[in-house]
Amino acid sequence: MLRGIAVVNVDPKGRFAMPVRYRPQLELGEKPQLVVTIDTEERCLLLYPMLVWEDIENKLSKLPSFDPATRRVQRLLIGHATECECDGQGRLLIPSELRDYAGIEKKLVLLGQGNKLEIWGEDVWTLHRASLIDGDRATHLPEDLKSLSL
Repeated sequence: MLRGIAVVNVDPKGRFAMPVRYRPQLELGEKPQLVVTIDTEERCLLLYPMLVWEDIENKLSKLPSFDPATRRVQRLLIGHATECECDGQGRLLIPSELRDYAGIEKKLVLLGQGNKLEIWGEDVWTLHRASLIDGDRATHLPEDLKSLSL
C-alpha cells in the first residue's frame, strides 16, 4: 500500500528523488516500470506501477467509445499516460507538459492513495488541502462512507 505524504525537491530538469519508503511498493528494480498520467478531476498527476496501470488501461479500453464521458476519460488518462523509469539514483523525470498541468515547480507533494501516488505541485496541494479541510464536509457523502467507523 502506498500511503503517507512526502514533500520533495524538483531539479531544473524536472526530476525528483523517489522517497526510499515508496520504492518497494513501486517495484523499483533494475528496470522499474511506472506510468504517470493526469488526474481527470484535479490538477494533479497519478503515478502507477506498470502492473496496476495495465489493468486500468485494459478496463478503460473496453468501455464504449461512443459515450462522450468515456471518451473524455480515455483521452485524458490514456492520452497523457507516459511510461517512466527511475534512474540509478532513484530519480524520476516528469515530462514538462505534465509538470505544467499539475503546477509543479521547485517542490512537489507525493500523496499515497493505496495503489498509486498522487503528485501535486506544492502550492496547488496547499490550496487544495485547505479547501478539503475548510469545505462543507457533509455534502455528497456516499452511503458507504456514512456507515464507516474510523
